[in-house]
Amino acid sequence: MSAARHVVVVGAGLAGTLTAVHLARLGHRVDVYERLPDPRETARAGGRSINLGLSQRGIAALAEVGVLADVLRVAVPMRGRVVHRHGGQLAFQPYGTAEDQVLRSVLREDLGDALLTEAVSHPEVRVHFGVRLTALDRGGHDRRPVCRFTDAQGVELVTESDLVVGADGAFSATRAHLVRGLPADLHQKALPWGYKEFAIPAGRPGDLRCAPDALHVWPGDDGLVVAHPNINGSLTATAFLPLSGPGSIAELTTEAAVRELFDTKFPDVRDLVPDVVEQFLSHPTGHLVTVRVSPWQHEGRVVLVGDAAHAVYPFYGQGMNSALEDCSLLRRCLVGPDWAAGLREFERLRKPHTDVLADLSEENFDELRAKVASPLFLARKKADLLLSRLFPGRWVPLYTMISHTDTPYADALRRASRQKAALGWAGSLAALGAVVTGLAAARRGRRRGGRGRC
Repeated sequence: MSAARHVVVVGAGLAGTLTAVHLARLGHRVDVYERLPDPRETARAGGRSINLGLSQRGIAALAEVGVLADVLRVAVPMRGRVVHRHGGQLAFQPYGTAEDQVLRSVLREDLGDALLTEAVSHPEVRVHFGVRLTALDRGGHDRRPVCRFTDAQGVELVTESDLVVGADGAFSATRAHLVRGLPADLHQKALPWGYKEFAIPAGRPGDLRCAPDALHVWPGDDGLVVAHPNINGSLTATAFLPLSGPGSIAELTTEAAVRELFDTKFPDVRDLVPDVVEQFLSHPTGHLVTVRVSPWQHEGRVVLVGDAAHAVYPFYGQGMNSALEDCSLLRRCLVGPDWAAGLREFERLRKPHTDVLADLSEENFDELRAKVASPLFLARKKADLLLSRLFPGRWVPLYTMISHTDTPYADALRRASRQKAALGWAGSLAALGAVVTGLAAARRGRRRGGRGRC
């Protein structure tokens, strides 16, 4: 273990507080700076926080620091997704082949509270709310980094540290300062869709339309609604829609327009949520981005984690899980005294996998909108699950590897590609065998026919 050092973490969200816990446990002094007010002292505003789906990676990261039990007490198991077809029919698609292959729906605020409580329980951790990062001197191998923050009254705070961890989200100020003036690659891709959140009240017992142990999906090419269950039986729903054009969020500014949207595209949502129009109009619009950046770190003095390093679209449910997984790996890379080498290793080990996750998340957007109700998609899904039951451990669906194991993302994709290729070869061989069998049968038939004529 390296000697005690001073670390500044920018951002007191999920990745920031978990990083603080890890570094405090290594014996380091940690100051966390957050631009928002202390959530323990302010009312929850709601309106743009998509519920989180906790999977195996996140579960392992929370268990590592001893907060999993607290989180599971306020989480709801999701055993699969319920697809709501336009005619009112429901289809259940399980997430896995085993009883324990479930996701957990948890409110972002509940998970954040658990991690913040754990962080501040360490005397080495101090959290400063209501301050914004305004400048960062990255430092170098022989010079410590310096951060400048400004509070709500305009008072400037200056702090020097041994390491700065940027955990300040998809629109990270730390990242902007890190790459400024460096030969860096920064790619930010905005999805031309936004989202609005609304609440679905708890349904009657046995009402499958509001089943409390599943993710609910209303698919559509030009609109998508996803709803996560809450511990009180309600659902937190998110409507994803184009930002511009016909039927877009830009045009949904009146009660009549919003009512027509739900009546035509999601009619049973209106039945479940009588005030959906009012909720839709009163809640802010959220935006979705994918971020790829290189480098993630600078000379052992600055490093990015979570969305600051690799924001992804939420459609694979792995953004939060991958961020928590980052924190665990970062701790292992900083156990030794050479933090510059440790941060380089962190980026080398992690970035290829988060790049793959970004691609998978974008592809799953198309799946949720256009494929989950497709008979061909359902047939392939059933075949995948059947093969995994017939050949346990040898055939593992991609979704299972991503959500129910800690197999690195790129490794999971490579294995799934090999399985798909093997299935293709098997299908080709089966088809060839059928053709050969058919030709042989026809030849035998002709011979028998010839003998009969003689």
